[in-house]
Amino acid sequence: MIGGVELDFERCYRAVDSRDQRFDGWFYTGVTSTGIYCRPSCPAMTPKRRNVRFFASAAAAQGAGLRACRRCRPDAAPGSPQWDVRADVVGRAMRLIADGVVDRDGVPGLAARLGYTERHLHRMLRAELGAGPLALARAQRAQTARTLIETTGLGLAEVAFAAGFGSVRQFNDTVREVYGTVPSQLRTARGGRPAPGGAGTITLRLAYRPPLHATALLDYLAARVLPGVEDVVDGTYRRGLRLPHGPAEIALTPVAGYVAATLRLADLRDLAPAVARCRRLFDLDADPEAVDQTLAADPALAGIVAAEPGVRLPRAVDGFELALRAIIGQQISLRAATTTLTRLLHHPRTPSPPPAPCPPPTDRPGSGDQEVCVTESASRRPKPLDHRGEPGAHGGHGAHGGHGAHGGHGARGGHGARGARGEGGGVGGAWGVVRGFPGAEEVLGLPDAAFGMPVARRETIRTLARAVAAGEVDLEPGGDRTETVRRLTALPGIGPWTAGYLAMRALGDPDVLLPTDLAVRRGAAALGLPHTPTTLDAYADRWRPWRSYAAIRLWRAA
Repeated sequence: MIGGVELDFERCYRAVDSRDQRFDGWFYTGVTSTGIYCRPSCPAMTPKRRNVRFFASAAAAQGAGLRACRRCRPDAAPGSPQWDVRADVVGRAMRLIADGVVDRDGVPGLAARLGYTERHLHRMLRAELGAGPLALARAQRAQTARTLIETTGLGLAEVAFAAGFGSVRQFNDTVREVYGTVPSQLRTARGGRPAPGGAGTITLRLAYRPPLHATALLDYLAARVLPGVEDVVDGTYRRGLRLPHGPAEIALTPVAGYVAATLRLADLRDLAPAVARCRRLFDLDADPEAVDQTLAADPALAGIVAAEPGVRLPRAVDGFELALRAIIGQQISLRAATTTLTRLLHHPRTPSPPPAPCPPPTDRPGSGDQEVCVTESASRRPKPLDHRGEPGAHGGHGAHGGHGAHGGHGARGGHGARGARGEGGGVGGAWGVVRGFPGAEEVLGLPDAAFGMPVARRETIRTLARAVAAGEVDLEPGGDRTETVRRLTALPGIGPWTAGYLAMRALGDPDVLLPTDLAVRRGAAALGLPHTPTTLDAYADRWRPWRSYAAIRLWRAA
């Protein structure tokens, strides 16, 4: 079976022979006669059966002595969707490795986060993926290094440490083993140029499995724009982030075949976690065909699935931020919740991470600024997708929804019409306009006057902030979904809706319906479905394991 311990040879080989892009990231094809490994859709001639081995991870293929194909670039494929879906230890471990936990805290830190011994964790990952946590993290470091080599002018020694390698020798050996060449040749092949190192701006293409309904994605995010933290302008979503080594700013533009991502980082060691958050936010590792096939089997949903294929589930880049938004939004409208949040963020006592440092002017040589800026000119900037998923001009799309009493999901409007506007420059507006959201420790230090809300709700936020700061509640993707929901609902002021919403968007659970949500019920009624909480919950069993995606579609139908 694909996605488990065993890979079915015949099914995998048929996918390779047909060059089926849907399987990219699910498994990797090793070709023993050439010593390379590829993604299933590699355009090269299909290898003979006797020369083929299949691997569940790039790390396992590398461990077998194979190097990455330079033609199909398997390390740039979308990640396996199972790591977002699965709630078990292996799924949680893969999400944490993607977020850079091994590079920051080592395997002991990863094992501690998961509550297992290092030996047991290694055994589980080897059984499922053919590689242990160190090998999996090494494969990610190699990909990060290749990205930095090809897209920045950083010196190679700086690339080595920014990518997480312990030494230049380790970096050189890994690049040679994985890509079959030395780092300097990778740079020459891509036209890179040496330049001073430091923080910088990197432009990447983030792959996804088609289809991607860009309008639905941007509509959802535009409805919840928090001025000063994020905006949606001209088909580009932009926001500030708090990353392990400093602030960052991201700009994401869905275009035909990929999402154009521009990342401005205070510290390039944060590249891997920044990319992981971007992919999570836009749900880029999902398998939309599998989701849509299940939902379209219900005649009541078949029409909207056919009309809008590839609707994604936007996930959170910061679990505590989402939790605070959800609590503030309890039983008030979206507009009121946004106003309250904005007042809190702009209170004089509210600390806010600074924006990532601005790139230096390119027309002032010798300024002494050590920043690297790698961006596209306006003439080369990709056009965002229109509502059909084709390149075009965005505008006039709306924030939609209306989950009113449960935190608000807006009404259809125009996703160029909200958020803090930039005045030009960069992708989607000026850089430096948005900042990261304050963390749990900062919120705990705020005075009563900063909250501007009922006492009970204010104390719920403080109780949650204490639990998050103490590590008692884990709202990040590697958290145990069942245990986190249990701990959340044990806190005063947090009920099943808030816990379920956080499980859906912060923890990435694909199977949460929220049957008490007002907009979900309105959407169900509009489609002629049962719409009381009890009857809708019972009816929705046919949508498993994708009830979270059904909820997104019901919000759009409301």
